[in-house]
Amino acid sequence: MTSTPGLRQLAQAGVAVTLHPYDYDPAADAVGLAAARALGLDPGLTLKTLMVEVDGTPACCVIPSDRQLSMKRVASAFGGKSASMMLPAKAERLTGYRVGGISPFGQKKPVPTAIEASVCAVGRVWINAGARGLLLGTDPQEALRVLAARPADLLA
Repeated sequence: MTSTPGLRQLAQAGVAVTLHPYDYDPAADAVGLAAARALGLDPGLTLKTLMVEVDGTPACCVIPSDRQLSMKRVASAFGGKSASMMLPAKAERLTGYRVGGISPFGQKKPVPTAIEASVCAVGRVWINAGARGLLLGTDPQEALRVLAARPADLLA
């Protein structure tokens, strides 16, 4: 099985994860939704990693794959005035991952991270493991701890 910087970070932190490979579809409109469908998972607990900029500063948001970010709430969560999606090429350079395989774990340059508050109390979520076609299952509390992330209301 593929080892990624994200999986190595979680292993070093002593976090147990389950790995869930699936056939990645590069033509999919919504990668997170396609992954949830391929694995038979709840799209509301299959999380997508979105790289954003808040007042020009990089940040990371982790939200359910079937929902959209509210840029107003993102800016507020990180104490800024405005937020926008990061350009894909910049996200790839910053994280060391390819779009479609960006994980919040093991990024080349760690950035402040927020996880949608509504999923932080469930028992298990699925997040990209750092490769296209590979999700990991973990406890959201462990994700918050390892990422030093904050739970926040991020949804539109």
